Amino acid sequence: MDVRLRPMRWDDIEAVLPLERELFAGDPPWSAELFRSELAAVPATRWYVVVEDSDDIVGYAGLLISGETADVQTLAVAPLWQRHGIGTALLDALVDEARRRGVGEILLEVRADNDAALVLYSRHGFERIARRHGYYRAGRTDGLVLRLHLTR
Repeated sequence: MDVRLRPMRWDDIEAVLPLERELFAGDPPWSAELFRSELAAVPATRWYVVVEDSDDIVGYAGLLISGETADVQTLAVAPLWQRHGIGTALLDALVDEARRRGVGEILLEVRADNDAALVLYSRHGFERIARRHGYYRAGRTDGLVLRLHLTR
């Protein structure tokens, strides 16, 4: 397994779009324009990474930094690569970057029915702080807002 994590580049956008559509089909997936907008944002406020196996992107994640708070914008792992530590590697990278930037807390939102993600986030110390009823279009599923306090 030749897996490596690196910053997302402009030419990665076309490679992540099929994965984005597969994983987030019911809750409109991000468009190429949205990814471009995120990568074009001020680097002090955004940070995106991908995980590659050989030349294939098998996961990606992004962080929005705003003062003392960072928000996980996205975290995705190809279905064949789930439960192989890719999600953990991506989340660890996001947390490390937030710490490096002096952030006090990280927030994220997750579908209430995404058990695998909830286990991952719980293992990293995230706690549930809110429920958004019917937030996700697909199945009118609730969204859970989670928070991780970072120690300095």
